[in-house]
Amino acid sequence: MWAIFMARNLEYFRDTAAFGWNFLFPFLIIAGFALLFGERSLQENKVGVFPCSGTGVKADALHLPAGFRSDPFIEFVCFQTQTEGLQRLRHHKIDMLVQQGDPPIAYWINEDTPRGHLLEKALVVSLQPDLPANVLQRFFVDGRSIRYIDWLFPGILCMNMMFSALWGVGYVVVRYRKNGVLKRLKATPLTAFEYIGAQIASRIFLLMFTLCIVWAGCAWMFSLQVAGSMVDLLVVFLLGSVCMTSLGMVLAARGTSEEFSSGVLNFITWPMMFLSEVWFSIEGAPQWIQRFSNMLPLTHLLQAARAVMNDGRTLADVSGNLTALVLMTVVFLGAGVSLFSWNK
Repeated sequence: MWAIFMARNLEYFRDTAAFGWNFLFPFLIIAGFALLFGERSLQENKVGVFPCSGTGVKADALHLPAGFRSDPFIEFVCFQTQTEGLQRLRHHKIDMLVQQGDPPIAYWINEDTPRGHLLEKALVVSLQPDLPANVLQRFFVDGRSIRYIDWLFPGILCMNMMFSALWGVGYVVVRYRKNGVLKRLKATPLTAFEYIGAQIASRIFLLMFTLCIVWAGCAWMFSLQVAGSMVDLLVVFLLGSVCMTSLGMVLAARGTSEEFSSGVLNFITWPMMFLSEVWFSIEGAPQWIQRFSNMLPLTHLLQAARAVMNDGRTLADVSGNLTALVLMTVVFLGAGVSLFSWNK
């Protein structure tokens, strides 16, 4: 037992890539949170303000009650128009929308967002005793209200697809290469394109099968509301699964260490999980972070899925996101085939 214990420890320490990654990865996670949120709290309340221009807004420059704009737990996000702000409010990306200017002060809240009611009370209190509370004009978000569960559910599905595609393909193929299975397959008439195509087809089938089962169960339990076409939504998820699986094949093309491949997979999946708005909105984050988010396949998959499910959009309306997924799939698939190696 002692011999096996020492052998496994030496194997781990001698794998410099995996050993170094276990130290580097936590630092990267902390650095990512520091860049994304800075000194702000994850639990800050986001209040949209219009008309307002510019990416960064200082609370002191806003024409709002002093007590409200000086609250350290409120983050203000600028919008140029009321329509833009209401769209973010409807999708739970902000908790309240306020029109700045002289009284009466108009504000909008989403009835399905508890933070909106708390912010409303904070706004009322900030007016006293200088101004009476009746100078406020309250409005509710117009149109069909989107429940938080309906906004969150596509994110959970897409995140599950991402992990299943990357780990189910990338990690498994690396293990096959390390164990010598791919080396034996090289002696057969099987080509790299055929092998990669079979792996992708198998993973897509499993992803869509799992998706249908989870969707049916959650729809029955939580009465999910779908404003768009189920066929359009299925097409979006299908393209997303193809893109994610192709990305997994790029990671599997050359990897030989399971430990190092695990670290690389974490390095790819964690930024997508946080920056693609799976759990929370990055509205108000620095512009370069939002631009980087638009380069991630999970972002385009989520934007298209939520647009169809929550807003009733069609495939033509989300053609930009679908085009991005197709282009990424072509790039990933081409890179995976060209870099693929049967041997170590």
